[in-house]
Amino acid sequence: MTIWAAFAQTVRNAVQRGLTAELGTLGATLVRFLYGLPFATLWLLVVREFVSAPLPSAGGAFLAWVLAGAVAQIAATAFLLRTMQERNFALGVAYSKSEVLQVAVFALAFLGDPITFAAGLAIAAGTAGVLLLSPAGWGAGFTSRAALLGLASGAGFAFSAVGYRGAALALGETPFLLAAACTLLAAQVLQTLILGGWLLARDPRTVAKVLRAWRVSLLAGFMGAAASAGWFTAFAIEPAAHVRTLGLIELVFSYAVSRKLFREKLSRRELAGMALLALGVVLITLKGASP
Repeated sequence: MTIWAAFAQTVRNAVQRGLTAELGTLGATLVRFLYGLPFATLWLLVVREFVSAPLPSAGGAFLAWVLAGAVAQIAATAFLLRTMQERNFALGVAYSKSEVLQVAVFALAFLGDPITFAAGLAIAAGTAGVLLLSPAGWGAGFTSRAALLGLASGAGFAFSAVGYRGAALALGETPFLLAAACTLLAAQVLQTLILGGWLLARDPRTVAKVLRAWRVSLLAGFMGAAASAGWFTAFAIEPAAHVRTLGLIELVFSYAVSRKLFREKLSRRELAGMALLALGVVLITLKGASP
């Protein structure tokens, strides 16, 4: 599920590159939620038939976790956008991937998910790989404005992962596929209302552009919903730190697409970073779920 989510997210990002130029960053972000809603709804209906179980009742704990995850994800995106404004996009993105380490801490603190020795090694290797992929390498200042914004972005993404896992767990004995599908739909509804409402109040022209660009946006919405379905299902059955660490394979997919389409070559440091990411993926895959 995680590998599928990382692949689908790579495709979605490629589609959104063209939409960003037309709709702006926030408009393209709204596309992900708004046009993903029909597919998230369809996925819930399919899962319900597949597991032959009734829809669970959404209690206060479920709604609180979903809201926390949805808001944290929007905030994380905003911090990442601020990082881009610092003219250090690649470094900011690299630091934002510190979510792999932060999600382990948050999951331990809020959900009690244990961190095994093998999982700890995987998280450390994955984080080191991300830092090597940073254009400034190990020596890039963690205290710079871009670094602090990137780390805040990583914290937001990490807490959103914990929130979504907490929401799925709050549904109790609900089958994991159904719990993940319900969490996905609830999160996308909230994010559409929050981000769509904010844009409608602050920049209604962007919302109008998003609605006019529905043909191209449907593909981005579908791939976004497909990626989220994979992430949410993985969160429902495995600690968030393990999911996010394995999810670093998305960077490998992105580099493969970049190399194939743009004939870009990798430096030795980037190859070392890729190797550490691969090590993290192998460790998190082979460690099993035992405490």
